[in-house]
Amino acid sequence: MKRHACVVAISEVLSVLVVCFALSACRSQPVTSTPTIVFSQVPAANSDVPGRPHIIGGSVTGARPGQRIVLYAKDVGRWGVQRYSGEPFTKIQEDGTWSTSTQLGSDYAALLVEPGYSPPELSESLPVGPGVVASAVVDDRGTRAVFAPPKTINFSGYEWAISSGPNYRAGTRNFFDPANVWTDANGALHLRISGSPGKWSAAEVKLTRSLGYGTYRFRVRDSSHLDPPAVLTLVSWDGVGAEENRRELDIELSRWGDFSHDNAGYVIQPYYVPANVVRFGIPAGVCTHSFQWEPGQVTFATAAGSGAPGVPLLKQHVFTSGVPAAGNESVRISLYVFDKGPVPLKRGDEVVIEKFEYLP
Repeated sequence: MKRHACVVAISEVLSVLVVCFALSACRSQPVTSTPTIVFSQVPAANSDVPGRPHIIGGSVTGARPGQRIVLYAKDVGRWGVQRYSGEPFTKIQEDGTWSTSTQLGSDYAALLVEPGYSPPELSESLPVGPGVVASAVVDDRGTRAVFAPPKTINFSGYEWAISSGPNYRAGTRNFFDPANVWTDANGALHLRISGSPGKWSAAEVKLTRSLGYGTYRFRVRDSSHLDPPAVLTLVSWDGVGAEENRRELDIELSRWGDFSHDNAGYVIQPYYVPANVVRFGIPAGVCTHSFQWEPGQVTFATAAGSGAPGVPLLKQHVFTSGVPAAGNESVRISLYVFDKGPVPLKRGDEVVIEKFEYLP
């Protein structure tokens, strides 16, 4: 009996030791936490002194070996990666701090990224997803920046995001005001240029999803009345990446600031290649513009009225060279001001897009 009691006591002691060892092992495991990024130095927007670098810096907690910082500065509606060291990455020091030079911007973003991550050069929105571990955004006063989602509108059975704030279109700075976009009782989309000389505001909508290859049709009420500097574009466009890879296909309705120019054109990028641009004139009245996008080929066409079968085409052109491949592009309908032509905009303007169709 005594021997049995002793065995039981030893077993109980061993059980306690096992439990204690297990608890100790649990406590010894490193506690993982979500990495955080903090800014400690941000250049002010009015600090542009010739010859003086604009330093931005901060610290990171919870970063793993090999992870680095990618810095973005926002200017006129787009985030641009900063490359002052010759590459887009900033090393995190042993104490968790980081520092680099930057161009001035309205906002700044620091992304903690995995080794091997390849950041886009330009983007309308900050990169997210695989490879991006954490991010922080501040304005040019160092205050945490929060961006509200864009307003949306329903048109022709699709959801469109309404552009807002400053941005460049065709190398011209425009300010997009959501108040310049609406649909009427018949469901037609209205875009307006409003304001006064030197203070114009423009209008733009962007399809909230990518459609890829297929036929895109836009039925536009009379656009022949547009002032020469007013530009209506019906395009596919990718908001992420370098300028030469925007997957851009353009239907342009404008005289580009010159009365002597035709008022319509088809373009694939880059526009400075003569074979990539076709200009022509369209009459007053409703016109239906379209492009049929296929791998290695895009066919543009313009017809009077609704473009019903059998209606003669006003213009058609097929591009087979330099046609971009489908990717993350989406359709945009934009009405803006081109201020680099010889004729300035003298009055506001408005266009009506009666219908948009997509056929896969």
